[in-house]
Amino acid sequence: MKKFITVLSFTFFLFISSAVLGQESETTTPKPSLNNGTIESQFDYLYRKSSSYQEYKVVKKTFYQKIKGNVLDSMQALKKDLVDTKKLVEVQGNEIKSLKSDLLTTNDNLISVTKEKDNIKFLGMPMTKASYNSLLWSIIFSLVALLLFFIFRFKSSNTITVQSKNLLNDTEKEFEAYKAKALEREQKVRRELQNELNKQKYDAKKGKK
Repeated sequence: MKKFITVLSFTFFLFISSAVLGQESETTTPKPSLNNGTIESQFDYLYRKSSSYQEYKVVKKTFYQKIKGNVLDSMQALKKDLVDTKKLVEVQGNEIKSLKSDLLTTNDNLISVTKEKDNIKFLGMPMTKASYNSLLWSIIFSLVALLLFFIFRFKSSNTITVQSKNLLNDTEKEFEAYKAKALEREQKVRRELQNELNKQKYDAKKGKK
């Protein structure tokens, strides 16, 4: 029974790892081990190193604990990335609001100063109207460029956040579904084991007669 539970636990973490694998990318292929490489390569290594029992794979407790820790670490890193992305989105949203406010203020100033005389003082320095307008438009274009850049960054970060949420939700749903299936399988095995024990007792009594 302990071996069967170990096999079920191993299969459970195999399902979780399939979601985590989407976040990992390796440019090189390390030597197969439980200490490095992708989660997929670690499961492959675990499968090759595990012995077989009928249609099951018997996993060493140390291997099981190691692969379990690796999967949980990967999930924790994924959650941390999600939190960091949310914070980045909030910061960039505030920056966009600030840039929009600066842009409106600059436009208001532009409309006001174009109605004044050709000679204008800017920060205490006399400037011609043409020079002033050129400087002001340069500032406006720079602010617009920064605004567009932060809008792009905001949308990109928001997309990553949505994808991370969806991935986390899918992982949780798969985990719940697998727990239900695992419980059903365990109950089925227990019934079969009890039936077999009852049958053996009956055969033993019958043999004595």
